[in-house]
Formats: sequence, C-alpha cells, structure tokens
Amino acid sequence: MRYLAFILTVILTFLSFILGIAVDPHFFWPLLALIPLSLLGIWDMVQTKHSITRNYPIIAHLRFLFEEIRPEIHQYFVESNIDGRPFNNDERSLIYERAKNIDGLKPFGTELDIYGEEYEWLNHSMAPHPKSEELFRTTVGGPECKQPYSCSILNISAMSFGALSPNALLALNAGAKRGNFYHCTGEGGVSPYHLKNGGDLVWQIGTGYFGCRNNDGTFNPDLFKEQAAHEAVKMIEIKISQGAKPGHGGVLPAAKITAEIASTRKILMGQDCISPPGHTSFNTPIELCNYIAQLRELSGGKPVGFKLCIGHPSEFLSVCKAMLQTGILPDFITVDGGEGGTGAAPLEFSDNMGMPLKGGLMFVHNALVGCDLRDKIKVAASGKISSAFTLARSLAIGADWCNSARGFMMAVGCIQAQKCHTNTCPVGVATQDPGRQRALNVEDKSTRTFNFHKNTMEALSEVVAAAGLDHPEQLRPWHIFLRTGRTKMASYHEAFDFLEPGELLGDSPSPVYKKVWDLASAETFETHYA
Repeated sequence: MRYLAFILTVILTFLSFILGIAVDPHFFWPLLALIPLSLLGIWDMVQTKHSITRNYPIIAHLRFLFEEIRPEIHQYFVESNIDGRPFNNDERSLIYERAKNIDGLKPFGTELDIYGEEYEWLNHSMAPHPKSEELFRTTVGGPECKQPYSCSILNISAMSFGALSPNALLALNAGAKRGNFYHCTGEGGVSPYHLKNGGDLVWQIGTGYFGCRNNDGTFNPDLFKEQAAHEAVKMIEIKISQGAKPGHGGVLPAAKITAEIASTRKILMGQDCISPPGHTSFNTPIELCNYIAQLRELSGGKPVGFKLCIGHPSEFLSVCKAMLQTGILPDFITVDGGEGGTGAAPLEFSDNMGMPLKGGLMFVHNALVGCDLRDKIKVAASGKISSAFTLARSLAIGADWCNSARGFMMAVGCIQAQKCHTNTCPVGVATQDPGRQRALNVEDKSTRTFNFHKNTMEALSEVVAAAGLDHPEQLRPWHIFLRTGRTKMASYHEAFDFLEPGELLGDSPSPVYKKVWDLASAETFETHYA
C-alpha cells in the first residue's frame, strides 16, 4: 500500500503509451502528467533527504502541500470568530471594516466567555457625557526639549524599510500625514519612502545605528545630526529591545541588500548587515542617560526617548536611579509587550521571552511614580493595540498614548498569512518582491490607513464618553475591571499594586518593589541577587 500511488502511476503510464500506439494518438496526452509523476516517484525512492517520500513516493507530496496551506485552511474553515491567534477573526474584521470606513458593528451579542478569567471590561456611567469632538493628543517634551511635539493618542508603531515594502511604507506615511499622527521608522533607518509624503516621523535608533553609523557599526554623531535635521523627524526613539524578540540581534544577508537598502542604512554592499543584541554607545544606566542627552543636543532639542520590553525589573529601576543621579530624563519611554509581533523571530523568543504589555506597562508607570518622575516623562504602549478598548485599557493603567503595528498592517491589506519572513507576502505588505508589492495600491491603502485611525479614535471618544469622562487622560485603573475567577472580579486598582508619588524614595517603599529597588544600581545593568 505504501507504493500504491507510484505503482498505479507507472501502470497508467504504460497503458497510455500502449493505447496511444495501438488505438488512438489522443491517449498520449495523459503522458504529459504521468511521465513527470513517474520520474518523481523514482526520485522519491532513491533520494535520502525525506524519509516519508521514500516510503510513500508521490502521495507524500500531498502532506507538504497541506502543510503549506494549513494556516489558510485553519483561518478560513476551522477557527471560530474568537479563538484565532495572534489576532482572531473578530479583531481582524474590526480593523478591516474601520479601514474601509464601514461601521464595525456586532449583531446578537458577544461571543466571549464573560465569566472566563481573560475577560475584561470598561465600566460605564449612569450619566454618560457627550461624545467629544476633540482630536485627542498629548504634548511630548521635558524642560530640556526645545522642540516639543504634539502627539496623537494612536500612532503607527515601528516597522522598518526592508521588513515592509516601499508601497506599504508610502501608504502608511500618506495616511499618517492626512490624519496628523506619527509613523515610526523602525530601526532600518529613514528611507525615501518615509519622507516622500511628509508624514510625521519618529526615527528609531537600534543597535545597528542604521542611518547614523560608521562602517564598523558604531554610532556616527555627524550622520545622526544630518538625518535628525529632517523636518519630518519629530522625535527620536532609542530601541533597547522589542517585545517579539527582546535581547535578540539579527542578520540581513549580503545577498538581500539592495543599493537602496544600503543607502538608507549607511551600510556597505557585499557584506552581511549585523544588528547586534545590545548597544555599543552605552554599557551602564548612567551612560544611557548621557546618550539621551547627546542625541537631544545633536537633534536640536527634539524629544528623545527609548523603547524596551521589560525583562529584569531591577534593570529598569537602575535606569530610574541613573535619571535621579544625573538629572537627565528621557522625554518619553515606549513599553513594548511580549505579545508584540515581528517579521521573523525564534519561537522561544516570540512565545517565552519578555514581559507582556499589561505587566510591563504598569511596572514602568509605577517605577516612575515611585521615583516622583512620572509627571516629567511620557509613556507610550505597544503590543496588540487594535481597538478602542485596548487603547482605553492601556491608557487607564499607565500609558499617555499607544502605538500599533499589526493593526495598521491590516489596514493596508495584511491578511495574517504569517509569511512575513519568506518574502512571499500574498498582499505585497511584507515583501521586497517588486511583482508582489505592486498589488498594493498606495492611494487606496493610504485612505484605509487614515480611516482606521479616524474611526478607532472616534470609537475611543464614544467609550470614554460612555464611562462618564471627557478625555482619555482621565482614565484610571479603577475604570477597568477583570475577572479574577468565574465568580470573582476586581478593578486593576484592586488587583495590582500602584505606588504613591515618591514612594520608592521614602523609608518604607512597597515590599513588592523594595527588594528589586535595593538590587538596582545606576552604575550597572547587572543584578546581583543574594
């Protein structure tokens, strides 16, 4: 039975050949398929790479076919509206509908298990307020900042040129320009596609210092100053880590480096492009603060911050101690959650590295409050932000604004095919293949980028008003409830510890934070546990 498909193919090949000679030449036509299949069966039995095809010649290739299309079959025919990952069907549909300017309405009630421990909700008011027509924004920039920036509550998170196609970047940036929100460049540098439409940019500086590096990969202040002077660049973000693969570097092979990528990143053609796991411009918390001050000065006083996914809590508290010691503060901190996405990451990093957003965000917010720094530093959140509720929840537990990557990817056409690392994105979003990216119509997708932002912000205005509030900045941890068991519930304020201003600086800080605070040092990132 193992060789049945091969034997039948050989028999049919022989019969077709005989009938074509003896009866009618039309019987030769099946040979166009049968001869290649017979040769494939012979090859399957003699090759040594795949055991399954040696044992099941020809027929085993169906396994490879089904394995290739399994994600599509599962997404379209197997999963329910609410059990897909990383974004379920309801979440994807909401993004698509808002991007197309269609009301994201849900008939017949929720499908969520409202007594399950993952369920969360925003409490409404018996006296809801009128919906605000204000475009919710927050101003970023501390005392040392000479060019503060008025930032939308929702923006495009970091996605690099190289990871996304030129057409995708053009569409995202044009939508950002029209909607007056920012577009983070990702660590791949400021490309011509980020600049063409004039949308506001946050220039992200990663460990490879792309766009501002020497040939040996170290930071080049002169190149940074030149690039930071672009009018479109409104803020600078130092990328320390990202939620999808914190502490993991990367390599762009020389074969994939085009002249355009080399020019954008300021790298040499013919050499692998290395993104090391860590920075070379600073090795201690104090050096990080000094680097922030350097970038702020070189950029002409533009807001400078850093992005990280929380790992060892003591390391972030070490940065807080360095801020207190040096008096140098970032203008903002972006907290990325472990549930964040990327084009490619080892499974162990995607699944089991980095603190999820809610825990990381609350920790950063608490640490800054406890050090009496929270009113001086803005905090952004990123990690599966795709709806007004995920926005409201993040704002309630510590964020001043939010960033979304995959939400805006879907707005420009991403179908969650999960082929980002193969260069075969079926909709032209995450690919450098000219033929594939041609399918992405920039004008149409820029409108969808604008619509997704506009409609999500309008939905945020509606839920804030329903909660009896006038502005998202009024949201607090007690506005959001979660299940702590099938018969128990609590607000975030009740379920988690929230520090008082300056509490970490006093004689009796929270016992939850005290031990970690005592381990932290402004002089080093290393933690020496007792």
